[in-house]
This record gives sequence, structure tokens and C-alpha cells, in this order.
Amino acid sequence: MPRLDLSVPCIMGILNVTPDSFSDGGRYNRLDAALHHAERMVVDGADILDVGGESTRPGAKPVSEAEELDRVIPVIEALSVRFDTQVSIDTSKPMVMREAVAAGAGMINDVNALRAEGAVAVVADVGVPVCLMHMQGEPRTMQRSPRYHDVVTDVRDFLLERARACEEAGIRRQAIVLDPGFGFGKALDHNLELLRQLPVLCATGYPVLVGISRKSMIGALTGRGVEGRLAGSLAAALLALEGGARILRVHDVAETRDVLRVSAAVCEWHGTGEGGKGESK
Repeated sequence: MPRLDLSVPCIMGILNVTPDSFSDGGRYNRLDAALHHAERMVVDGADILDVGGESTRPGAKPVSEAEELDRVIPVIEALSVRFDTQVSIDTSKPMVMREAVAAGAGMINDVNALRAEGAVAVVADVGVPVCLMHMQGEPRTMQRSPRYHDVVTDVRDFLLERARACEEAGIRRQAIVLDPGFGFGKALDHNLELLRQLPVLCATGYPVLVGISRKSMIGALTGRGVEGRLAGSLAAALLALEGGARILRVHDVAETRDVLRVSAAVCEWHGTGEGGKGESK
């Protein structure tokens, strides 16, 4: 099982095997289409493939455990055989987590921050890295007038509390990633403040994942539909990198990889090799 290396920022490519995800619902819910898209993302430079079988867009309807397993397990099994790239399972259901890891997933990405009964125990047992995301409310209602005392403090405190609960249950600190949950129970001003103050979350010492790709906040700022949000998504990705994000969860892998290459050259993330310091005079 590939090791999750966050010594440099990495790209998590989104692979939704659902009929109703906000950006690509229905495109990859056949196994052959999912594998073709996964191969494209691997070639384009994805470090992680995040497989999701239940849409978490605003207003999304819940999916049964059996249906979610039917959607994701064949895909994860096939990805694990064909590629060396790390596979992540995007789920909030403990049984799906367990079965996905048995099928080859090496990471769990939970928008519910392991709050489902038994979820923390499953992750502690299977021993893979986990991403804990902040969400106010739940997908069907989360965008109905979200309110915060202070969004950055509230999100940070929630994530640290969940991280402590995980560590107390035996999950290694080094295996925990935090995600502020852009667009999950947050208005535009909340999202912008979280991105502006991302260094506050990164200062917790846990690696931070940012998923802004093609989201409604990009549409609100640019006035563009989902398919026209590439430039805005790349701008947000660069800001997230500058704020300290270690994982970028994106739809557009090749373009985001170019952002990382340029940023790496300027910021010297790769030492004094290509893109490193010039000789002093």
C-alpha cells in the first residue's frame, strides 16, 4: 500500500462514482469510465485518487450503505490492481470505510469528521490516514443561513476537538489531516475568511487539505458556471498553497500540477535542484 507522503504539497484527484455530484455526476459511475478517468488523472500527476460513492453537494439525498458499497468497492479494487497511486475513500459510513480499506484504499476522507457511531474505532483498527472535515449541519440543509461566532476559530476548535478524539482512540497524530470544509455550511464570506486565514489552521501542526475546486464560491466570485471555473479554481489553489495547504483536492489535475510546479520553483520546495537558488555573486 503506497505511503502518504506530505513532505511536499500533493494533489488529490476527485473520482465521483455517483449520478448526482455537483460537477461531474453521472460521468464516471460505470467502471470503465471511472478507470479511464483515473488513468488520466494519474498520468496528469495525481498523488491520491479520492473515490466517492455518495454526493455531498448541498441538498443531496443520502445513499444506503449497500448502494455505496456497490458503487465504490469494484472501483477501488480495480484501481489498487492497476495503479501504484494512493487511493482514498470519501465516505462517512464505518462499514464502507472498513470494506474500502480491505479492497485497497489507503486513506479515509470523511466530511463528517468520524462522528458516525463506530467510525473512530474503525479507523483506529484499520490504521490508515484519515482526513477530518468541518461541516456545519448536514448536506441537505447545510447552506441554509450558516452562522458562526468567528468562522476561523469555530472551525479550528471543532477540528482540534475531533483530532483529539481520534488520538485518544489510538489514531496516530501523524495519520490525521484536517479540512476546513469550504462550501460545507458556509456562506461566501465564511469561505473567503477561511482561505485568507488558512495559516491559522496550518499552525495547528496537522497537515491541511483544501477542496475548493469548481465550488460555488468560485462561481459567486467569477459569475461562471461549473465548467467555466478552472481559472478561479487555480487561483484559489495557489492561495491555498501559499497559506500552507499540503493536499489540494481538485477536478483539474494537470492544470493544478502546473501550479505546483511553478510554485515549487519559486518557493524552492525541492531544494537547490531544478528551480532552486542561483549561484550567489
